[in-house]
Amino acid sequence: MQENLHRFFRAARGAGVHVSPAESIDAMRAVASVGVADRTVLRDSLLLTLAKSEDEKKALGACFDLFFAHVDPAQAEASDETQDAASNEAQAAPPSGQPSDADTSAELGPLAQMLLAQNTADVSAAIANASSAVGLSEIRYFTQRGLYSSRMLETMGIQRLRDDLDRLTETNPGLAERLQAGLDGLRDTVRDTVAQALALYGREETENLRHEILRNAQLSRIEPRQVEAMRALIRQIARRLRERYAKPRKRQRRGHLDVRRTLRRNAAWGSVPFLTAWKRRHRDRPKIVALCDVSGSVARVSDFFLLLIHSLHDVVSDVRSFAFSGHLIEVSEILEQKPAEEAMAEIMHKVGFGSSDYGSSLVDFEKQFMASVTPQTTVIVLGDARSNKLDPRADILKAISERAKRVVWLNPEGRVTWGWGDSEMPRYQTFCNVVRPCATAQQLERAVSDIVSAYQ
Repeated sequence: MQENLHRFFRAARGAGVHVSPAESIDAMRAVASVGVADRTVLRDSLLLTLAKSEDEKKALGACFDLFFAHVDPAQAEASDETQDAASNEAQAAPPSGQPSDADTSAELGPLAQMLLAQNTADVSAAIANASSAVGLSEIRYFTQRGLYSSRMLETMGIQRLRDDLDRLTETNPGLAERLQAGLDGLRDTVRDTVAQALALYGREETENLRHEILRNAQLSRIEPRQVEAMRALIRQIARRLRERYAKPRKRQRRGHLDVRRTLRRNAAWGSVPFLTAWKRRHRDRPKIVALCDVSGSVARVSDFFLLLIHSLHDVVSDVRSFAFSGHLIEVSEILEQKPAEEAMAEIMHKVGFGSSDYGSSLVDFEKQFMASVTPQTTVIVLGDARSNKLDPRADILKAISERAKRVVWLNPEGRVTWGWGDSEMPRYQTFCNVVRPCATAQQLERAVSDIVSAYQ
């Protein structure tokens, strides 16, 4: 049972449940206390010791049901008794001139005898032994299903079974037909066992593969059915960035230990450091101002970009976001107070899917929000810089660049297209500190990581 629990913990991690070594020890102690006889009590014990949220509880429950899905031993024994009785009746009166099935079965291999006896418990045990022998818990990809199925059947003795089947086809066609039916059922059971193992142990690798494909997919070409998966991936990226950069900032805010002041402060206690003193270095509060083009050509990319930026409040203390097509509005409050789907729907209703006019949008920003740009501000512009042959007002971007700490432009188009057609990217690029293509989630993660790392 201990080995089964270790495999269950691995399957639970693949289902998205974080299981630490301490939690796994607690779970094993709980199982040792309650036993494994009562499946309901065992399930509740594992959920209580391992699940830390409602989502994890649902995932762990589904994983438990899949992992421990097998025929109940009592039912299996009853079924075996019924099947044995039926088998004995079938063998009681063999046709005259032919050897009885019992005599013929005695000459067959172990697997053939097991299938003809229709002993469900023995077949299940043989499949479990074969699974362990071939290392079925190591399956990771759906392309390995056929390989593991073949290995399991070979371990169980399918080659001898084929020989027995060929011999019975010539000597006892009726028994051969029964054995063939048993073999077909065995193949189906083995395939189901392998599919179950893949669902348990291959889920993590499958998710990693799916995420890797999404990370390198063009954001502007994501299919509608992939949007929710991409949003989940963007949230994972944001969580990873928060974990990477939030802790260093907390340590920096606390400062470093001032040994001299600490010793002086604790002189009354023989310099035992009951009270500590820290060297605190003043750090400017970092700010981000994000200007996002939400016109029809880049609206999908801006959706994911805004979601990522506003998921980083633990890293960057002040974030203000603006969206524009033909004119510009602030959308910070919308993004902070509403779910992603509702927020983006409202933003697109107010200003999205129009023809982009960078000049007019920059004028709106200059008139209403220029004061938000300070020497501590990083201004991020996400857009393709295509202004439909209208005045790009690069002079306003120059003024922003002179006021801000730096200006970063993320362009969802490749560099080869910059400057072609109505693209004003070469003109804007002159006043930017960083200009990067940002067409995939991976490029977006790297760009935002570089931005927030500058604050550490």
